[in-house]
Amino acid sequence: MTDTQLKFLDQPPRFLFFTGKGGVGKTSIACATAIQLAEAGQRVLLVSTDPASNVGQVFGVSIGNHITAIANVPGLAALEIDPQAAAQAYRDRIVGPVRGVLPEAVVKSVEEQLSGACTTEIAAFDEFTALLTESALTADYDHIIFDTAPTGHTIRLLQLPGAWNGFLEAGKGDASCLGPLAGLEKQRAQYKAAVDALADEARTRLILVARAQQATLREVARTHEELASIGLSQQYLVINGILPVSEADKDPLAAAIYQREQEALKAIPDALKALPRDEVMLKPFNLVGVEPLRQLLVNIPAQEEANVVAPFKLDVFSLSELVDEIAQDGHGLVMLMGKGGVGKTTLAAAVAVELAHRGLPVHLTTSDPAAHLAETLSGTLDNLTVSRIDPEQETERYRQHVLKTKGAKLDAQGLAMLEEDLRSPCTEEIAVFQAFSHVIREAGKQFVVMDTAPTGHTLLLLDATGAYHREVTRQMGKSGLHYSTPMMQLQDTKRTKVLIATLAETTPVLEAANLQEDLRRAGIEPWAWIINMSTAAAGAQSPLLRQRAVNELREIDAVASRHAQRYAVVPLLKEEPVGVERLLELTDPMSSQTRRRELDQQRDL
Repeated sequence: MTDTQLKFLDQPPRFLFFTGKGGVGKTSIACATAIQLAEAGQRVLLVSTDPASNVGQVFGVSIGNHITAIANVPGLAALEIDPQAAAQAYRDRIVGPVRGVLPEAVVKSVEEQLSGACTTEIAAFDEFTALLTESALTADYDHIIFDTAPTGHTIRLLQLPGAWNGFLEAGKGDASCLGPLAGLEKQRAQYKAAVDALADEARTRLILVARAQQATLREVARTHEELASIGLSQQYLVINGILPVSEADKDPLAAAIYQREQEALKAIPDALKALPRDEVMLKPFNLVGVEPLRQLLVNIPAQEEANVVAPFKLDVFSLSELVDEIAQDGHGLVMLMGKGGVGKTTLAAAVAVELAHRGLPVHLTTSDPAAHLAETLSGTLDNLTVSRIDPEQETERYRQHVLKTKGAKLDAQGLAMLEEDLRSPCTEEIAVFQAFSHVIREAGKQFVVMDTAPTGHTLLLLDATGAYHREVTRQMGKSGLHYSTPMMQLQDTKRTKVLIATLAETTPVLEAANLQEDLRRAGIEPWAWIINMSTAAAGAQSPLLRQRAVNELREIDAVASRHAQRYAVVPLLKEEPVGVERLLELTDPMSSQTRRRELDQQRDL
């Protein structure tokens, strides 16, 4: 396949939006697209709203929040909107007028409402609205390419009519994603024009970027349906990083990966089958610099790069070594956290299986929608109990409870806004965590391993709006009696160990670092990081995979030296890690000493 055959670049409209989870390669695809259009004679502006933006790093120039020409690509300019800076300015604009007027406790509550992902995303949308509304700022460009599109939830919020300010000032709102909308009335007309531009097929094309993995494709299908339901129907699908068939016969690991990816593509969700689809092959080189990006969208094997097999050194800490420390306590709560696509559900099951395999009682509780782990593990291992929480059922139960209590005295407008607020991503996290809380108390007598834990922002919201923790503290604090709340248990490192899952790639590591800071704000200190699906730890012999293994070393070093107190590297396995035996392979496919000896031998090749 050559670059001229890519469907998403066939007669492209003015606006191109790339969206997808961290680590799928949307920034690389967006940058490569920008180069290709510019070199075809178009004037192109590349805009990044990714909190972990590395567009400047990709091009080797400092960009920042001002339009910067890319010197070695005539016709191309770039702009990095800093979502965190935008969110801070947004908070200052809203909180500033009430500081010193309202009680300090109320001001702090408002600040917390404005501290989460919803605020960051809406503030970023606020920044690039002008780019969508044919302003003088963008008049000179034929195409504007956005790296990271707003989510369906954000767009749906901005579509809502009504006076959000009055709703909030009347005290009818709850602290979740309503807070970020305070003060937006003045921009309502401009936002409507921006949303209209997003929904206009003649002006806008949305490109969903994914990997050839069943879980990732399911997530993309949900994104597709959500965006289509609010009018963004001009969607294309790019499946990135597919292992070329030419690598499949180089070693057993490459053959297994190729087979696994092809099976995922055959089983692609029905919702995605009708979308125009492009497939981009996995490349052996780092996608930094103009020349590598030129080659990204050209599916021709890069033999010269693929045959470069550099020696590398990797000091592996196995997941088993982390479990050694966890097991010493005899019981406790273990929480797996991480962005989508990093394998936290599988890692939670692996930790639970390893602990149970050592004869320790374990309760694994998961909200994995696929439920295949619960089915596979149930009844197959002594000492292990598995429970599954259905996120949809728990969320609906929570929504109905809030509507019957807080919504009972609201007028029609207030009730409509509350119902929209309850469709926030935070709502599901709160509902699932409440269900998880019922099993947390078991951690005093056995291990409880929790998959899909809430983010630090959601935990702070639970603490602030649920009032349970504060009320118990108020009532019991002076009594001298022993008491505990779920939040206190999560903050106690002796009782709770938080494990952050990530991949040895730039964006997932940056996202994990942001999650760690978010948790620290909630008073929760992560105990360890787990770098999952590492090619470097797998000992691959395929030239392409060996080169990618070398590329992982910088990210592994960043985790080891800057981010984690302790960490483990889990190798990419030939088979999907489902079932007890394969999960045990994840924790310790061989003793750490044997694995290090094998890696020493590989370095000498």
